[in-house]
Amino acid sequence: MAIIGMVSQKGGVGKSALARALATEAARAGLSVKVGDLDHGQGSTLDWHRDRVAAGVEPIVAVQLYRNARDAIADADVDLLVLDGPARADRETLEIAKLADLVVQPTGASRDDLRPAVRAFNSLAKGGVPVSRLLFVLTRIGTDAEAEAARAYLEEAGYAVAPGFVPERPAYRSAQNEGRAITEIRYPSLRAGAEAVVQSIIDAAVAAAATEEA
Repeated sequence: MAIIGMVSQKGGVGKSALARALATEAARAGLSVKVGDLDHGQGSTLDWHRDRVAAGVEPIVAVQLYRNARDAIADADVDLLVLDGPARADRETLEIAKLADLVVQPTGASRDDLRPAVRAFNSLAKGGVPVSRLLFVLTRIGTDAEAEAARAYLEEAGYAVAPGFVPERPAYRSAQNEGRAITEIRYPSLRAGAEAVVQSIIDAAVAAAATEEA
């Protein structure tokens, strides 16, 4: 079973949106997949799952609320487990990171987003998580120039950044309100961009697994 942990230092950066899209595309590819919603105070991905079921959107993506990452792993018998962590950087985030094959942290382009995001990964690295398993994804980006500046900042800090980015568009929020993933948006160009970001996460997970085996 492959495990991808989605973490963030705060809410509103697209963590759950990426978790839902990753699980949706894995299910569409024929893999058995489950999202472990670890934000037991909010349960927003579980709510999204219920909206998806009510709307009859296929494929149905299994989502369950868990107290912690270990409970989710013990209960899952799937090809891919996506751990949708709480919107904060704490001890639970470190547990997720140590158990996951790849740790994905979305971030916006402002220094208010980037600085705490880097601190969160620094803390994980200090806690013993290999830097090779840490990946940034740029989200809620306004322009190509903004993305380039953010990418340079994160790479200078010593971390990998996924190719591409998820732009700031109300249409992504509307899709999720309907129980859809950001890769299921009706606009082809926006859908293609989100699909490319999700594929980059999958590629990074495969590379991380190969590194561990070596």
